Amino acid sequence: MQQQQRRYVTPQEYIENERRSEFRSEYLAGEIFAMSGATRKHNVIALNIAEKLRAHRKGGTCEVFASDMRIEVNPTGLYTYPDVIMVCGQPQFKDAHEDTLLNPTLLIEVLSSSTASYDRGEKFEHYGALPSLTDYLLVSQDRAAIEQRVRTEHEWQLTFHYGLEAVVPLPAVGCELRLADVYEGILFADPKAARGSFRVLRETGEEYDVEHPGGPTY
Repeated sequence: MQQQQRRYVTPQEYIENERRSEFRSEYLAGEIFAMSGATRKHNVIALNIAEKLRAHRKGGTCEVFASDMRIEVNPTGLYTYPDVIMVCGQPQFKDAHEDTLLNPTLLIEVLSSSTASYDRGEKFEHYGALPSLTDYLLVSQDRAAIEQRVRTEHEWQLTFHYGLEAVVPLPAVGCELRLADVYEGILFADPKAARGSFRVLRETGEEYDVEHPGGPTY
């Protein structure tokens, strides 16, 4: 997050500023942080996901929001705008404006080189404090790959899904995501990226393909 200012800002001041502003910002511990704009690829992927989730939402009891719905992580004080949100059951909002959601069920972020570390680390620590959250997805822009964290009774379970034929199960919200649908309209620079593979450089300088790496590198 790029720091905008250091003067302490109350949560209510931040929200009032956001409602007047043309640009979105995050808020944490009295500070406001600018959010960078998204690429075409980022937007296409996020919209694909939102459309597929909306088409298959659980018995009509779930709502889907894309990019402009703010959430409050009440336990930690973070306010932010996930790329895609799904809430099942009665949505709870901070006030009558209904622009700050409190109880998301599923949160999805489309990764970029500038946000990947934050989305996997500090941001996930915030999101994980939400009692309502069951699933957190991180979606690569550069290859067909989705990183899924699912809340179990005692921990978060991490699973990687690679290739356009893969399917991400989302039983908590009553649907699934096919990677072929997620990346519809996306042309990868390297055709191998459609299989979730990428090039790795050995210490000797020799390159080789990795089809299904065991951990996040995108």
